Amino acid sequence: MSRFCFIGAGAVGGYYAAMLARAGTEVSVIARGAHLEAIRSSGLRIESEAVGDFTARVGAESDPARVGPVDVVVLAVKTYDNPTALPMIAPLLGADTVVLTLQNGVDSPDQVAEVAGRDRTLAGPTYIATAIEAPGVIRQTGSHRRIVFGEYFDPPAQVSPRVRAIETLLEAADIHAEAVADARIPVWEKFTYLAPFAAFTGAARLPIGPIWADAGGRAAFLQAVAEVESVARAGGVPLPPDAIDRISKYVDGIPASTRSSLLIDLSQGKRIEVESLPGSVVRRGQSAGVATPMMAALYAVLKPHAAGAS
Repeated sequence: MSRFCFIGAGAVGGYYAAMLARAGTEVSVIARGAHLEAIRSSGLRIESEAVGDFTARVGAESDPARVGPVDVVVLAVKTYDNPTALPMIAPLLGADTVVLTLQNGVDSPDQVAEVAGRDRTLAGPTYIATAIEAPGVIRQTGSHRRIVFGEYFDPPAQVSPRVRAIETLLEAADIHAEAVADARIPVWEKFTYLAPFAAFTGAARLPIGPIWADAGGRAAFLQAVAEVESVARAGGVPLPPDAIDRISKYVDGIPASTRSSLLIDLSQGKRIEVESLPGSVVRRGQSAGVATPMMAALYAVLKPHAAGAS
């Protein structure tokens, strides 16, 4: 597990790639445009009060065939870039390569498996606040740098050796890694919160505070959470029995100014992950016979903005 390639060197992928490279792991990134040229000429610059400012040298290519097979592929692009990103996985696959998707939503593991195979696919949510400050420069705005990950398909009873090996490398790079046996649980736990959070803040064009402070807004938000939870359980995902209570307590504790990345992208006229968040809930609900009226309404409001400003 000594060679990593990140498909996507943006705010999330670029940060983790730089952290691993700083720790001595051989890392390449697939990037494009001015960001790619800046990484090639000056390296990946991280600005962070949590881990310190530093510059890491990584291999940088636009064509994954120029990188060739690696041990671990990390998929870290926004889900709307998957039509171009997923085909980039194949040239990076060797005999024992695994692919770890850190993407938002719950569609990514299946999409990765279609390219790489179920037996190669790992998944997990990440919790981090970063942004591209300039080409080749990533700023961390918080202290979180957490990845919870494991086997997604046919998960074993215990953490698999390959997941444990990756956890060791991540921890050695000062990344807060948590290996789990069944990645479906943390992936869907995050999704059960994130899909409503992104949809509500995006539809309202507001941070979470005003929505959560209003009794009707809070009730509607929790109804949406319950809809996603029902879709998860219909799909056989063993979420904890107190999943909704945990989310409610979590939202109680976050700053009122917290905005979803979907809201930030929407406010900047960028494409938004509407299909992989509320859209996925609606489609999965329809397939499972689970009603999702709140999420369906939010999806309908946001869908016209999927492609960003024209």
